[in-house]
Amino acid sequence: MSVVVAELVCARDDDEIKTKILSTTMLMSGISTFLVSTFGVRIPIYQGPALTYLIPLLAMSTLKEFNCPNYGVSSDSLSSVNGTVGDAVSLNETRELTYSKIQAISGGLMAAGVIHLLIGFTGLVGVFARYIGPITIVPTITLVGLSIYTVAVKFSEKHWGVAAITTGTGLILALYLNGKKTPLPGYNKKRGFYIKWYPLHTVFAILFSIMAGWTLSAILTVSGSMSDDRNHIHYYARTDSRNDIIFKSPWFYIAYPGQFGMMGFSVAAFISCLVATFMSVIDSIGDYNAAARVCLVPPPPSHAVNRGIFLEGVMSFFAGTTGACHATVSYGGNIGAVGITKVASRRVFQVMAFMYIIFSVVLKISAVFITIPYPVLGGCMILSFGIFIGLILSNLQFIDLNSTRNLAIVGIAILLGLMLPYWAEKNQDVIKTGNAHIDNIFLMLISNGGFVGGFIAFFLDNTVPGTLKDRGLDISEESLDEDLYEEGYEVYEFQNMPRFIKESRIYQFLPIFSKKKNL
Repeated sequence: MSVVVAELVCARDDDEIKTKILSTTMLMSGISTFLVSTFGVRIPIYQGPALTYLIPLLAMSTLKEFNCPNYGVSSDSLSSVNGTVGDAVSLNETRELTYSKIQAISGGLMAAGVIHLLIGFTGLVGVFARYIGPITIVPTITLVGLSIYTVAVKFSEKHWGVAAITTGTGLILALYLNGKKTPLPGYNKKRGFYIKWYPLHTVFAILFSIMAGWTLSAILTVSGSMSDDRNHIHYYARTDSRNDIIFKSPWFYIAYPGQFGMMGFSVAAFISCLVATFMSVIDSIGDYNAAARVCLVPPPPSHAVNRGIFLEGVMSFFAGTTGACHATVSYGGNIGAVGITKVASRRVFQVMAFMYIIFSVVLKISAVFITIPYPVLGGCMILSFGIFIGLILSNLQFIDLNSTRNLAIVGIAILLGLMLPYWAEKNQDVIKTGNAHIDNIFLMLISNGGFVGGFIAFFLDNTVPGTLKDRGLDISEESLDEDLYEEGYEVYEFQNMPRFIKESRIYQFLPIFSKKKNL
């Protein structure tokens, strides 16, 4: 996501700004992951750059006010010593433009973040959940997930062989060898040396697949099989293609509010962020349920969902103040990774959150991970997002799949979610209302497949007659089979909270807390 943001704000070649954006993203991700997994929905779910913001950001890049002009060095400036002055002027002008774009997006993100947190704090998300069921969630998040294929292709095409090895290694370890155990040496005083059988290859399937792909890239780099020409497609598959980031990055840096200047405001940016906010709320509802299914716990109750959405909104607001240019919400791809590794521990995610915070401050360490070859990242995306899309589709088990009504709504929503963005891309000048701002708003809305599919599914699901049971909206605690879960609804509660707080009027009034006094 930080790469997309850098492209949007015309900072493709500005390593300093790219480093700051990356540091900000990691800091927001770490803080948000800790807060949501500890105080929010309270299940292990990673909070990262919102994928729902990817499509709006890409749509914004087509608008004139967010176009990046080609800053070149004039002939007059070349009269300076070796063109140094001319290059400096060009860089300063570009950076000024970059800062203005970041400020405009930040203001829109902050405003959308306030709406986001109010949706959770006031319990409106619980009201929405009554009308947003699997029939709405599946097309929306599926279309968002499918939109990632363009990014996965951009990474994987740098070397399809490396991407295939990365994905294949993960599939073999996580699926083909699932249920098998790895012999590991152990020692204690009673037994001495012994062999312990543990599914190590399954738990660390993603890590081992990255190591396999990275190793192959290193071999191909050293052997000279991949070109060192920056314009060659294989260049970013080399292990040394971005090593300069390690040397250029400062040792320490702490992202802070206003680091790119005072926040501005853009109507186009606000509309894009607002649409992405509503989509991210739907996305989070689906992610929470998918994560609960992977963790073998019941679906989260309304108060837990409210807390999660509230904290996501708070962090989205602060992400805007720091110039991240994207919200920090539940990250669906990580749910697929949890499904592969079987590591569904809140404590693990809390430790991971602190690691992200440390990496955001010590940039030399995080820069090492940035040097991972592109096709290795592409292979991991195929693996994790493929499983995530499958998890989202599993929500269909709660609806009546024999109902023509349900099948028609889901099918039409997905089809139109693919058709309209394609049409908008080919016919950007067709919409002419007489107002350029309104034209841009309509263009961004219909260019967003997740929004189109989600809106159509939401409208049809709530207007076409159908029972709550058929629509998958009648799931209650009593209707769930407790034998399917390793823990109950207590996982969503604050077990150690004093009783007098639970019995207070404020606690009972706020929709972000449970109303059960016996927990």
